[in-house]
Amino acid sequence: MVKVRNFCFYIFPLFFGTVTYAGGAEEVNIKSDVLFHIFGNFPVTNSMLTSWIFSLILIFIVRRAVGRKPALIPGRGQAIVESLVEGMYEIFEPVVGKKMIKHTFPILIGFFVYILIQNWSGLFPGIGTLGRITEHGHLVAFFRPGNADLNSTLALALISFIAWGYFAFRYTGPKNLYLHLFGNKADPKGIPILIYGFLFFIFFGVGVIEVISILFRLVSLSFRLFGNVFGGESLIVSMEGVFKFALPVPFCFLECLIGLIQAFVFSLLVCVYIGLVCNHDEEEGHEH
Repeated sequence: MVKVRNFCFYIFPLFFGTVTYAGGAEEVNIKSDVLFHIFGNFPVTNSMLTSWIFSLILIFIVRRAVGRKPALIPGRGQAIVESLVEGMYEIFEPVVGKKMIKHTFPILIGFFVYILIQNWSGLFPGIGTLGRITEHGHLVAFFRPGNADLNSTLALALISFIAWGYFAFRYTGPKNLYLHLFGNKADPKGIPILIYGFLFFIFFGVGVIEVISILFRLVSLSFRLFGNVFGGESLIVSMEGVFKFALPVPFCFLECLIGLIQAFVFSLLVCVYIGLVCNHDEEEGHEH
């Protein structure tokens, strides 16, 4: 049996055709459902499938908007893409620094656009609502928002962590990275040697705490994004149980805003993390 769970059935009847509707809100499963396996061992969940589909759609739209080769006089589609790119470039540049922006901007804009599309994917008709009923009465959705799966947000956080490590070692260097984390920040010429030696242990301890905080970025980035998307999904489903025809509509607009904010916060935090460790030369130049 195929079932539609929410108000999208009433707003988009042509999209669903003859699909039947069963009233009442259900509890949103925190774990994504496995739809099928590739090569017999690799599971593909509904969140993964949605991520792949919307990624391909995004690539197709951008390619169609820009074309094979960007025009000198941009058309409407190319102008929209360029406005988005230029706007985000101007936001990221003061944070990460002029030296690093050309190296880091592709991954930063990639994070923003990808996360934004995945956050908004749950508002499309059929996402999280169209599926089949199991023998135990559980709805196995064919599609589910990619970021409603903790595995997806953890993968994004892991990519950002690897990117941070690459940029830190590539453009700061192991020595400067060590000094940034554990180095004594005091001026040895301005204080007695005993106090300077004591401060070494203080700054080393602070460095250990900072390393722990860096590792915890995997948790904070992934759970923040997952919690907001999963919470919004649960909220909309709960509102459908109260009055399924109109009450969820304002919450859908709220989810649009939250999805935008979370995509911006994630990419901006990654930008800040990279900028803190990679643009010391520019800060020293400005001081002089």
